[in-house]
Amino acid sequence: MKILSTAIALSAFAALAACGGGGDDAAANIEAAADNQSDMLEMEAENLMDQADNTTGMAEDSLENQAAALENQADAVEDAGENKAEAVDDAN
Repeated sequence: MKILSTAIALSAFAALAACGGGGDDAAANIEAAADNQSDMLEMEAENLMDQADNTTGMAEDSLENQAAALENQADAVEDAGENKAEAVDDAN
């Protein structure tokens, strides 16, 4: 799941970067795409935490760990988007 989400995010960044020529618009689009992907991951993490609240024992721990991993991934996607947007701005 993590690999798939990362691949989707990276392909979205690559597609936006390939558009080129937009300068600030391209950077804003990259950052917006990263924010959207990050928001989706955070919502998925929140859903897992809700599921964890309805379970006990090892199942609860597993869901909480998955949610934490998704939150970390959301942060990484957002950071990558900001870095890519900054690189696009610097290139122009």
